Amino acid sequence: MIYTVCSQCESILPFSGPSIVNHPSSEPVDVLKVLEFQNYPEGVRKTSGFCTNRRASKPDTAYRVAKQVQFSVPTTQLFPGGVFPEDFSILTTVRPKSGLQSFLLSIYNEQGVQQLGVEVGRSPVFLYEDQTGKPAPEDYPLFSTLNLADGKWHRVAISVEKKTVTIIVDCKKKIAKPLLRSDQASVSTNGITVFGTRILDEEVFQGDIQQLLIVPDAKAAYDYCEHYSPDCDTPHGDSLQAQEPEEEVSQPGRMRRVFNCSST
Repeated sequence: MIYTVCSQCESILPFSGPSIVNHPSSEPVDVLKVLEFQNYPEGVRKTSGFCTNRRASKPDTAYRVAKQVQFSVPTTQLFPGGVFPEDFSILTTVRPKSGLQSFLLSIYNEQGVQQLGVEVGRSPVFLYEDQTGKPAPEDYPLFSTLNLADGKWHRVAISVEKKTVTIIVDCKKKIAKPLLRSDQASVSTNGITVFGTRILDEEVFQGDIQQLLIVPDAKAAYDYCEHYSPDCDTPHGDSLQAQEPEEEVSQPGRMRRVFNCSST
């Protein structure tokens, strides 16, 4: 099922969706490309990226996201094989608005239960709930010493491996927390993926984002600053966004739903 989602709307509206082919993929998922940010939909515009001066390359570019605009796609468009990896990395180069507290990424199953959530702000939480309902909300990993909404660019790499989640911020600060999920935990791909908020949340992401990847490899987070979002003294090549390592080729997104939920 595909659902129309709006953070201030009263309902989730069903639509018929594509069939699922059950085979995994090893390619990084470029979330921003699937959402077609490169076409600058309503509420998104081009802005300066992480490195305004990059050696032997053009400056980085990023996307500036306005308030009250959220984006969602069927999760099967991110994972056409219908399989979400058990162990994985979430990689993002992002500059939230100072003082912001919102979810950057949310994944829901077909019943509307949030199974994955990446929060940005002060003391961000990593939300994960597997097919058995584990861990319980009170056991979600909380990174109380972090502030990702201080108005600065941050390279954030999250590694989920077995029963541990590790967050690496700006290639230096590394914090590991237990993730009390089941053995052979899974996340459904039969629902939707929402950028910038959670269903019915009032807080919506505002700020700049250069990159947002889901990689089916828990080790990718440890190489983020080397292979995916390098320091400014490292050339990027021809790609302004450098959404993936140069040897990888991203597949274009096929569908995007944009919802402006401003009060009328």
